[in-house]
Amino acid sequence: MSGHPVDPAISQRLADLALVGVVGALVLALAARDADTTALDYGLLAVSAAVLALHRTAPLVVLAVATVSGAAYALHAHPGPLGALTVFAAVHLASQLGHRGWAAGASAVFLGAYAATGPTAHEAVEKTALLAGWFVCAVVTGLAGRNWQAYLRQTEQRALEAERTREEAALRRAGEERLRIARELHDSLTHSISIVKLQAGVAVHLARKRGEEVPPALLAIQEAGGEAMRELRATLEVLRTDEPTGTPALLVERARAAGLAAELCVTGEECALPAPLDRAVYRIVQESLTNAARHAGPAKVRVELAYGEDVLAVRVDDDGTADPERPPRPGHGLTGMRERVTALGGTLHTGPRVEGGFSVRAELPLGAGESA
Repeated sequence: MSGHPVDPAISQRLADLALVGVVGALVLALAARDADTTALDYGLLAVSAAVLALHRTAPLVVLAVATVSGAAYALHAHPGPLGALTVFAAVHLASQLGHRGWAAGASAVFLGAYAATGPTAHEAVEKTALLAGWFVCAVVTGLAGRNWQAYLRQTEQRALEAERTREEAALRRAGEERLRIARELHDSLTHSISIVKLQAGVAVHLARKRGEEVPPALLAIQEAGGEAMRELRATLEVLRTDEPTGTPALLVERARAAGLAAELCVTGEECALPAPLDRAVYRIVQESLTNAARHAGPAKVRVELAYGEDVLAVRVDDDGTADPERPPRPGHGLTGMRERVTALGGTLHTGPRVEGGFSVRAELPLGAGESA
């Protein structure tokens, strides 16, 4: 009980190896009970069981190898229904990963080979009909498992979106409260302090004009009034702003400290950015790193800022679990990111990468926001 979280990739690999071990042990044990089992039969069973370990990365290849090996074993050894266990597992796993058509086709191929092993047509039909029911169950349970996993992912996504919405609502309420406090301070204090400072200044001026010595207390009041006005303006400025303070480099450092393997690469000649553009770059990097930490799993993230002559390109790539065949729905974060980029006249591209993982690419005109 060390308290350290288990890497999901390692958990999946252990589960795959456990599946291979259980299925392989069962089919080999059943084959060993038949005195006519040959070395070729053992080899075919071992191949059809071992290939199941690759079902997450190459499900169709696994399905094909398991079906061919299982069919060859059935034609050579004439086993009972349990001899189809490896093919049954491959069909179920392929269906669970969304390849139900291929799973049904592989089932038909194996059942055709299995039917050919019957000594008579009647017995072949009986044996095949019983086994066909098993394969129908494999396809159906695979689809049910896929739908259940999709439901769990949607539920988790809705929970994350609800949490983010609550956070945004809390931030909005906090901003409104800051503005209210700023208005109250401005109305109640600024006018009074200004009057005190003005009256003290007039008294000092009149005293000097008459050639009288200015009382030290009066000078202290004038100086304290000016200092109070400066401090009050600074306080009101803080209360009125909710913009972030920091840089993309600081965000990357924070991500590393939180356990995310992140790196920053800056190319081109850096230059001072207008405030709206600087805020947009900060928000893009911040949202991308947040999404990578939440959804990419144990991934590496690369943040790249490329300064061109007229355009600043911001790119954040990870090698996480995003799949091009199942692009995620844009949430509030991506939507807000797109609105910021569009408002500055830039372009934004987000989505899974062909080689795996997720990519955020934004191109922003370097002159954007100068008039804001």
